[in-house]
Amino acid sequence: MPRSLHDLTFDQLREVLVGEGLRPAHTGMLWNTLHYRAMADPLAREDLPPPLRRWLTRVLADGSWMLDVPPASSDTPSSDGLTRKFLLRLADAQEIETVIMGYTGRHTACVSTQAGCAMGCVFCATGQMGFVRHLRPGEIVAQVLHAQRTLHTAGERLRNLVFMGMGEPLHNYDSVMTALDIICDTRGLNIGPSKISVSTVGVVPGILRMAAEDRPYNLAVSLHAATEEERARLIPANQRWPLAELVAACRAYNEKTGRRIFFAWTLIEGVNDMPEHARRIAELLHGLDAHVNLIPLNRTEGYAGNESTDSAAEAFQLILQEAGFPCTVRQRRGIDVAAGCGQLKAAKNRRKAVVS
Repeated sequence: MPRSLHDLTFDQLREVLVGEGLRPAHTGMLWNTLHYRAMADPLAREDLPPPLRRWLTRVLADGSWMLDVPPASSDTPSSDGLTRKFLLRLADAQEIETVIMGYTGRHTACVSTQAGCAMGCVFCATGQMGFVRHLRPGEIVAQVLHAQRTLHTAGERLRNLVFMGMGEPLHNYDSVMTALDIICDTRGLNIGPSKISVSTVGVVPGILRMAAEDRPYNLAVSLHAATEEERARLIPANQRWPLAELVAACRAYNEKTGRRIFFAWTLIEGVNDMPEHARRIAELLHGLDAHVNLIPLNRTEGYAGNESTDSAAEAFQLILQEAGFPCTVRQRRGIDVAAGCGQLKAAKNRRKAVVS
């Protein structure tokens, strides 16, 4: 498969162009075309300098280079008009999910970092389908560009990003961080690091590496249980990175970066939504600069659990707030379009199985 121009950072693109005999100044023009203007077809830009146009025409035609512009095999808006979920088809026919969520005054895109996921969280549709492969940087960037183009047609702009789609971002660390370098470049998409959240189920080496490299993004840790035994039942990765080791890494991250960590807790009725669970969280996270996001379960075919009641969620939230932790119950978005991680692809796979 040819290399993708969307895989390259600005400096890497300049190195390629100069190596091909083009002027360094052509880098800014091509970067602006691909990332600031988010053009799916750079050759459609009329004011491309002739040498750059000739080079692009040649390398795209002979397959030396390619572009990551995955078509949408599915585009589903929610009934409230606030969420839109896409299945994007990659060059090898793998499909990944990208979601645009609308909130008051802003739009957030939820992007995928892998086709499938190796973490195996029992209540997650992506975890239930298993791991296929990592995404390249360009395949991650392409999702953001797709969201930007979609919003632009409605006169809107993408403001926030969450790396909470299909896959475990810190399992694909290098590609994710290269993609973020591209996404945050002020000459292109220019989405500020403070507007970006990177989620992990608890890949301890990745958390420590983010701290050591002083990566400026928000870190979101999927917790879901506050004892080793309970967490192991929900999250198989807890056997590799036990809860005690995970919390120690979070403390090290806090101390090194000075940044707050956002902990996600999926509320599952009768499993982890009782007052004693909330009190255990407060004990576990004592002394950490932490914000807890409570997320009512998105039901999946492969897990029998139900979402907690509103009253249970409110009681849970109150205990954490009284313990001194900022705590919010996340707004549910796109339930009618299977907006939870992996749900749309899983539903499509089930339909294929029935047909075959």
